[in-house]
Amino acid sequence: MVGLPRGGIPVAAEVARELDAPLDVLVVRKLGCPWQPELAMGAVGEGGVRVLNEALVADLGVSEAQIEEIVNRERAEVERRLARYRGDRQAVPVEGRTVIVVDDGIATGSTARAAVEVLRHRGARRVVLAVPVAPSRGVESLTRAADEFVVLEAPTAFFAVGQFYTDFAQTSDEEVTALLAGSAAPAPVVGGATGTASVAIELPDATLDGDLSMPPDPIGIVVFAHGSGSSRLSPRNRAVAAALNEARIATLLLDLLTPEEEPDRANVFDVELLAGRLAVATRWLRARAGIASLPLGYFGASTGAAAALWAAAGLPDDVAAVVSRGGRPDLAGERLGEVRAPTLLIVGGDDDAVLAMNRRAQQALRCPSALEVVPRATHLFEEPGALDRVAALATGWFARLFKGAARRAG
Repeated sequence: MVGLPRGGIPVAAEVARELDAPLDVLVVRKLGCPWQPELAMGAVGEGGVRVLNEALVADLGVSEAQIEEIVNRERAEVERRLARYRGDRQAVPVEGRTVIVVDDGIATGSTARAAVEVLRHRGARRVVLAVPVAPSRGVESLTRAADEFVVLEAPTAFFAVGQFYTDFAQTSDEEVTALLAGSAAPAPVVGGATGTASVAIELPDATLDGDLSMPPDPIGIVVFAHGSGSSRLSPRNRAVAAALNEARIATLLLDLLTPEEEPDRANVFDVELLAGRLAVATRWLRARAGIASLPLGYFGASTGAAAALWAAAGLPDDVAAVVSRGGRPDLAGERLGEVRAPTLLIVGGDDDAVLAMNRRAQQALRCPSALEVVPRATHLFEEPGALDRVAALATGWFARLFKGAARRAG
């Protein structure tokens, strides 16, 4: 998550908090035409990035000397602002990742377009532009500029961003600095203070985004496989992960599909594909210092539960436990009989169809298993106390089996 200073930072901070995403500042400076400064012929950003509209420069007849003079002046301003806002903190890396650019609103769109181009030059895999308000006449061009453009209001009667705010007082440099300092994402650590960091797992055909959380002295690690229509940002899975972290269990919340793959419903139900990527993530964890020796489990929801069981069947020596929440274990098919990891199936008492599927699936399992029914809960466990019960059941299951695995390893 990156905010455009200054007014975009308070908005970006709220979105970053809601999505539990790392927040950084993105300082870009337009390169205005020498005799028409409001006309942007390019932009500069940190790290020496320079973006030029070569066709426009040629049409305007701007010389290289004029360009260099403007570039040097604006680069100096970029560095000054970065030093003021970020201090000695390192920039959050964007290479190979999805980046959301947030501002408090868009008037002409030139700064927003420049920000998108700067991020692409820094190696961002996908750039999403998100603002509360923008003029309707600019929506089409901004949609073309970014990989995705999110705007809440696009009125035709648009004069200035401030007309859509009750309070549009100027944001100070001090406010920007404080918000960025308070949102700095901690690095994952083992044996120290709890830390969470965004990670990227590279595959030959895709990059999987994840959030890795490491509590002090972890007793194990759980990889989450979300269900159809969800993602690693699922508030339900994050609530369960938080409970596991409190019990000294590390977690990896993972997107098994890329943003480009998600719209294809065939991918969502391709259990073999999802299980294969879950296995890749498992091997990735096994190669990381401080994690490789930890007992490992899978937590799957909906179709993610089928992927977790399928992957566990193929990795009998790596997976110590599996938990399914409102899952579709039936989609794992014949692989169910090959699972060796003790498996807990959690289903809502009022989720009749899924409960019947889980009862049949449990009969196909040959490993130690249990079926826990949460009374009066529906498929998403939205009823008061239902998700807390899920978290308690999952925590108890993983904690007991991880401790047993550690004793056997010792």
